[in-house]
Parts: sequence; C-alpha cells; structure tokens
Amino acid sequence: MIQELWETIRWLLGSGVDPQTRTLWQVTLRAIVAYLGALAMVRLGDKRLLGRFSVFDTVLAVILGSMVSRAINGSAPLFGTLGAGLALVTLHWFFAEIAFHIEQFGALLKGSARILIKDGEIRWNAMHRSGITETDLAEVLRLRGKLSNPAEVQMACLERSGEVSVIPRKHEPRAVVEVAVEAGVQTVRIEL
Repeated sequence: MIQELWETIRWLLGSGVDPQTRTLWQVTLRAIVAYLGALAMVRLGDKRLLGRFSVFDTVLAVILGSMVSRAINGSAPLFGTLGAGLALVTLHWFFAEIAFHIEQFGALLKGSARILIKDGEIRWNAMHRSGITETDLAEVLRLRGKLSNPAEVQMACLERSGEVSVIPRKHEPRAVVEVAVEAGVQTVRIEL
C-alpha cells in the first residue's frame, strides 16, 4: 500500500524519468512542491531572509533560489534538493545564533558598520576602504538625510547591509525672542 502510494507520488512528480519527457502537469506539480518546500524553509529560517539582506543572507537566498529551480526543472532530485535546502537554512540559523552570542563571529560573518561622517567631518580613510566617492556620499545625504552639506551630519555609517544611514546634527536655536502677549499674564518664547 505505502509502496504503491510512493510510486504514484513519484509518477505525479515525474521522478526517475528524463526531464525532457515530463508533462506540463508533472513540472507544475514539481514547482508547487518546490515552492511550498522553499516557503517552509524560509519561514523556518527567519524573517531576515525577507527583510533587508546582508551578504550573509544574500548568499543563502541565491543558493536556495538556484537549488529550487533545479528541483523544479528536474536536473536535481526534488526531495533531495529540498532536504539539502533545509540543511542550509538550519546552518544559516545556527550561524546566526552563534553570531548573536559571539560578537567577533558576527563581525566576521556579517561584517561591521563603518563610520563615514562623524560630527560633520568626513572620514576619508573609511570612504576609501568602502569604495564610496564624495559624489556617492552627497547623493546619500540628499536621499536619506535630506541634507546637502556633510557639516550638517552628526553621523553617517555604511551599515552591514550595504546601506548608508544618516543622523542629522541637532541644531541649537539661533535666536530666542520672548514676546509679552499681555503685561504680566503670558509670555511667548519663540526659538529661531
């Protein structure tokens, strides 16, 4: 009974036949099974895979995509490929756990942020090591910080994800004007 069920599943998925001779329905069913398997792996992995990618996450996403496509087109065994994908997702999760607990391992695995601007001063060595030109930096300041001058930046960092974060400087008021609305009753303070 179980053997007959297994043979039926293998026939439905087109397992053990030349990939060129699979029917549309067999390829479609393989795609559905691979999709559901990949979806389960990503859900088991972590929300990181669906958020902003670090190099650590991108490597896994590319490998999983390649493996799932091979499982769909039949150039790799469907269940074996899904099993290997699950092993990679588990390894990814394991490395992420170690990185959470051991900061040095996290920096090795995921990289570190680099400070590009601190208190309005551009750090040219960090810019050079990061391959970011002054024009690139000006673009990021305009897009992320709505700023046009590095002197207006408290800190800008090249984050581990490859994005640049920008924290504008807090400005002290240039002038303070106090206006008496009614003598002895209320005073309005305006900071410019």
